[in-house]
Amino acid sequence: MDKEKKPGFIQDFPPVSTQEWEEKIIADLKGADYEKKLVWKTIDGLKIKPYYRSEHIDTIAHTGILPGQAPYVRGKRSAGNNWTIRQDFLEEDITLANKRALKAIDKGVESVGLNAGAVNTPEDLSLLLSGIDPSETPVHFLQGRDYPALSGIITEKEGSLSWKGSFENDPLGYFLLYGKWPSKEDNSISGLAEMLNQDGKKLPGFRLITVNGQYYHNAGASIVQEVAFSLAQGNEYLALLSEEGIDAADTTATMQFNLAVGSSYFLEIAKLRAARMLWARISEQYKPDNPRAGVMNLHAVTSNWNKSVYDPYVNMLRTTTEAMAASIGGADSMTVEPFDSTFKKPEGFSYRIARNQQIILKHEAYFDKVADPAAGSYYVEQLTDSIAHAALKLFLELEENGGFIKSVESGFIRSYIEETCQKRDMDIAMRKQVFVGTNLYPNTEERIIDKIEPRAKLTDLSGLMQYRGPQAFEALRMAVEGHEKKGFETPRVFMFTYGNPAMRKARATFSANFFGVAGYRIIDNLGFEDIESGVRASIESGSEIVVLCSSDEEYAEMTGAVSAIKNASPKTQVIVAGNPKEIADKLRDAGADDFIHIRTNVLDTLSSYNEKLGII
Repeated sequence: MDKEKKPGFIQDFPPVSTQEWEEKIIADLKGADYEKKLVWKTIDGLKIKPYYRSEHIDTIAHTGILPGQAPYVRGKRSAGNNWTIRQDFLEEDITLANKRALKAIDKGVESVGLNAGAVNTPEDLSLLLSGIDPSETPVHFLQGRDYPALSGIITEKEGSLSWKGSFENDPLGYFLLYGKWPSKEDNSISGLAEMLNQDGKKLPGFRLITVNGQYYHNAGASIVQEVAFSLAQGNEYLALLSEEGIDAADTTATMQFNLAVGSSYFLEIAKLRAARMLWARISEQYKPDNPRAGVMNLHAVTSNWNKSVYDPYVNMLRTTTEAMAASIGGADSMTVEPFDSTFKKPEGFSYRIARNQQIILKHEAYFDKVADPAAGSYYVEQLTDSIAHAALKLFLELEENGGFIKSVESGFIRSYIEETCQKRDMDIAMRKQVFVGTNLYPNTEERIIDKIEPRAKLTDLSGLMQYRGPQAFEALRMAVEGHEKKGFETPRVFMFTYGNPAMRKARATFSANFFGVAGYRIIDNLGFEDIESGVRASIESGSEIVVLCSSDEEYAEMTGAVSAIKNASPKTQVIVAGNPKEIADKLRDAGADDFIHIRTNVLDTLSSYNEKLGII
């Protein structure tokens, strides 16, 4: 064997500097604006470059940190990524919740979340936990109002000293949503301090305080806002409980952060890493007794904001991406919401899919074997640093505004999120942000209105409203379904395709997607040989809407066709697919009602057509 070290083939290629890369890119752009073409600007205003190199992370301090080391950007585990697979059951029926929890545990779930709203006695608790050993399978009590009373019931149970789990005990989050406190006390914090002092020793394996950061996400907040406001909420607990004489280390040890994970894969990975790093920095300002007081206990929940009612199986794809991001980002535990939870109570199949997504990632794809697999990625490290800096800046701004409670009372937090929501809603309306099956690529044969089950809603919210991005488009289409159920015919859209084959097909496809979003019936055509045949077919179809699909040049030949259709059927809406600016006035004079193209506000336009067609 030749023991001499042979040079690798990479040495045959000279290094390429960043300046050389940039010069090549600028040359290839041929005068196009570099910033507009290649730099992605997030809704937070973060500028994401088209590529990153090692030099871009040379000055980032956290890249030298090992897993398990402060500030825990790489997680609190020194090796591996063994997150806890959790599944939540919000059924109010105690017996049903217990039955489903037992099945889930038998099928591989490692932790369960259970509705505590109906647990009022030790007997209720025994029934809910029948067959479940909380010392082996952590139990998280959700949607309870009186957690001090619940903890009192638990501590009476034999063996509860070894129980593991958490309470969704978040008076600040309640105040954020409802504009009032869950108890009659001014802020419920004194009761919380008493609970920590008493039950912290009786239930050492329980997280007694939850910071529900997913409230911000599911209200439409940006990633930076979700991190900043969640940290501010956690900091408020630290400050208030410190005033009650509780050491910061004792508070942080019993706190759990619930953060939502959306579909922006790399940004969500970076978000979790940045949140952990900032929480460690914030915690150390209180000079806690325990050096590991800065560890964030992080539970990830798949987003509700981006889930759709229409084409709900797409939600499985969304939650798969989100679960991957949560695991790679280093969540300690994770809940994948069932794909159909937006419109009905989940059942066997959707629960099975939700838990199997995690089980496959952990036990088949082995995502649990490597601690912080994203470490060293120039892209992810840069995103982590950018999110951390932006979130810290917003956090400090909130603190200067008087802290979390005053920022809720003054509307500071709400105003920030509402401004982001306006941007998001416009992007959705313009289809810059796509929800497959809802505002683009709809299944026009799908009917959902009869499948929707009445769900309990947060109807008395006077604080931070929770909503879903696709819901405005869903309401538009459900109005059409409701119109059908009243016995009216579904609006028809006739594609008048003529001329250039490539252009007419492209514009017919665009138009079918456009009107299909509202659930209108699309009548497509392969193309008419002459304009007269197209006019005749358009009129004979009796369609409420006729869309001209051709090239800009050939639209000049079709002004007569517009007039003929309008003369034969004045109520028919004649639409031109495209934006032929040079002949737009001639087409309007001939009777064209509208033009649709990529810069059209789809939501507003379809809403106006629903109104014109008497659909409410």
